Amino acid sequence: MPEVTNTTQAPFYFILTGIPGFEAFHIWISIPFCCLYTISIVGNTTILAVIRTEPSLHQPMYLFLSMLALTDLGLTLTTLPTVMQLLWFNIPKISFEACFAQFFFLHGFSFMESSVLLAMSFDRYVAICCPLHYATILTSEVIGRIGLAIIGRCILAVLPSLFLLKRLPFCHSHLLSHSYCLHQDMIRLVCADIRVNSWYGFALVLLIIRLRALNNCLSHILAVLVLYVPMIGVSMTHRFAKHASPLVHVIMANVYLLAPPVMNPIIYSVKTKQIRQGIFHVLFQRKVY
Repeated sequence: MPEVTNTTQAPFYFILTGIPGFEAFHIWISIPFCCLYTISIVGNTTILAVIRTEPSLHQPMYLFLSMLALTDLGLTLTTLPTVMQLLWFNIPKISFEACFAQFFFLHGFSFMESSVLLAMSFDRYVAICCPLHYATILTSEVIGRIGLAIIGRCILAVLPSLFLLKRLPFCHSHLLSHSYCLHQDMIRLVCADIRVNSWYGFALVLLIIRLRALNNCLSHILAVLVLYVPMIGVSMTHRFAKHASPLVHVIMANVYLLAPPVMNPIIYSVKTKQIRQGIFHVLFQRKVY
């Protein structure tokens, strides 16, 4: 019978895992990870700076894009410490409290990204179907309320799964299969009935992919695919391919983690003329001064 850890009496650690079978090459594997994290941070920070400094971009579409960049930045910074400390310094331990904090922010920002994409879909729907009333419908006050609604929606969606998991006892093995704390991974270590947790998490994934207002904007469709294809892939892999190679789980999880923050700035910079012009304008101004 597996030994059970009572988390209310003594703190304990989870053990993070890097790339199975390639532990000796972690320092080299860290190079592409470091590059991807750098691209994500620089790309999203650039979009935020351009939208902030260019008055012509102070429009609903670009305000929602800045929300998306801020969300991607938060998602990147949430996992960067544990991933890089494992690859650079071979420090696999993470405390119980830190793991659950990372769990909350990781899934919170992921869910927030889907909510922002939904808001961006609504923005494009109004712009296409009601162009004459666009400015009166999406006022600054309305955008602010949408932002608050997104935050509230994310908190209400993630907190139940966190509390449902935290109340359960964990087995003696605290070995996670990723370099960060993912709900689908942590729930494997529970020594109790996890049907409620499992179905709640699965239902949440199905819920957030029901975007009703998709339009023919190519950049938005690409952003939706970049988010949802890896998200569904990770959920399906943990649920229906439990006996697959650990390397498969790691690759799917890292694609789910890094694809949206890395690709979104590239997609919107390449496909949105105003963002390209704003970047060139900011760079040109810096060169002049």
